[in-house]
Amino acid sequence: MIRKPKKQDLLALLPDTLVITRTRDSALRYLTFDDGPEPEHTPELLDVLARHGVKASFFLVGEKIEAHPEIVERIVAEGHMVGNHSYSHWSFSNMDIAKQLDEVYRTDALLRRFDDRPHHRMRPPSGYVGAQLLIHFARHKRNLVYWSYDSLDYQDRPVESLVSRLLADPPAPGDIVLMHDDSHKAAQALDTVLPEWHARGLRFAALSGTSP
Repeated sequence: MIRKPKKQDLLALLPDTLVITRTRDSALRYLTFDDGPEPEHTPELLDVLARHGVKASFFLVGEKIEAHPEIVERIVAEGHMVGNHSYSHWSFSNMDIAKQLDEVYRTDALLRRFDDRPHHRMRPPSGYVGAQLLIHFARHKRNLVYWSYDSLDYQDRPVESLVSRLLADPPAPGDIVLMHDDSHKAAQALDTVLPEWHARGLRFAALSGTSP
């Protein structure tokens, strides 16, 4: 039986300067978290990352940045990368390109207050990558970030199930790991998993804040 290619398999065919699904020639893994900042969950996750000495990347939603700037300040102060996850988190599949770009640039402007970067790496909500957005980013030499390893932490399963999967099938070198900080699952799972991964020699880093 021939496996149908996943979206990340197809996006991986594009140059890294436009879309990155994993890093090449790297022994590191990259934890990324979508949908925050969330006051109930992001601080807990930051505590876990600090406890285990791990830097990560946070793709943040503009409306939540406005509501919780103190959490964004902490993310940046603790050495993590902040990226753009749109302003409203509505799927780009239902927007024309003008609305998509408004979502991108409004969030860039908010993030700029925290790290002084003029533009930020972008991960569209729900992973929707349309042709017009790709063309715009190519013209402006900007970079979209996808992922190569989906933790499935958004599924309606207990944390123990997530822990078992992460331990049985850990990310490979260069993998960009998709997780979320809008629930307790990522923090609780990583608090158990990271010591095991470290013992196996896995090392982690934040993505660069600029395109390759």
